Amino acid sequence: MLGKTAGGLFWMFRYLERSENTARLVEAGQRIALTRSGSEDEWASVLKTAAVWDGYCQYYPEVTKDQAIDWMLRDRDNPSSVLSVIEAARNNAKMVRTALTREVWESVNAAWMTLRDALARKIPERDLPEVLGQIRQHSAFVRGAMHGTMLRNDIYNFARVGTFIERADNTARILDVKYYVLLPSAMAVGSSIDNVQWQTILRSVSAEGGFQMTYGQDARPREIAQFLILDKRMPRSLAFCCDKMRDNMGYLMAAYGDRLPCHDMADRLCLNSMSHTVDEIFEMGLHEFIQGFLGDITALGAQTEIDYRFFA
Repeated sequence: MLGKTAGGLFWMFRYLERSENTARLVEAGQRIALTRSGSEDEWASVLKTAAVWDGYCQYYPEVTKDQAIDWMLRDRDNPSSVLSVIEAARNNAKMVRTALTREVWESVNAAWMTLRDALARKIPERDLPEVLGQIRQHSAFVRGAMHGTMLRNDIYNFARVGTFIERADNTARILDVKYYVLLPSAMAVGSSIDNVQWQTILRSVSAEGGFQMTYGQDARPREIAQFLILDKRMPRSLAFCCDKMRDNMGYLMAAYGDRLPCHDMADRLCLNSMSHTVDEIFEMGLHEFIQGFLGDITALGAQTEIDYRFFA
């Protein structure tokens, strides 16, 4: 496969995953802000977690809820806004059109047309839940079309690597926005505010039902962190994403008959990051652990682009 085609698939699915993840992060910010006063401070934290804070500050002198949501969902000056990334996903899909089944292309095109119209103007607060639901739903439609119609070959594997790099990055960021940035103080640990915020994190990654099946109704921070970091059954946990990245990297290695630096990095990520217990992670510092993980994920994505010559 041409490197440019591989890169188009990789980034197409990264962008699609990012659109869904941004919607989830906005929803998490909404819910967490409701538990505290001074919600503008919370939205500054959400912008930082989404890695769009610097860009926001170039255009707006202060943080307000409406401006933050608008920036993350529909501002074309923000290259990571949902409107920007869904258009980028469609452009990449057009570039690799011959590598996709008709069903996958049509679901991407439908997502772009629907969300372009939904995000054409500022979203009233009463309509926000519906729009966020549409974003998540269309991402799921594309994913379903891919699973149901695509051959399990190198095309599929590049798409999956992009998906799980982006998803792992997002789950780590959502955990960070809760525990490091949004927790009011050490005194709040274990309080009703703390527990509500942790439950919000579970909802934001569609993990509330799975968590309750595993641990029951009582959502305790240690068990939530265990579930979202180390539980390999949970499809948005860091451990699940790492395993899938390593597996799909392995399939690419077998397909091309060449072991590259990105394969070693994927193996090390699984071995080093996921070999700790949750108690060890809390002891070293959850924020510090997450920042190290994010650095490793970013490096893996960059090395994959180099090794497979995405821009050749």
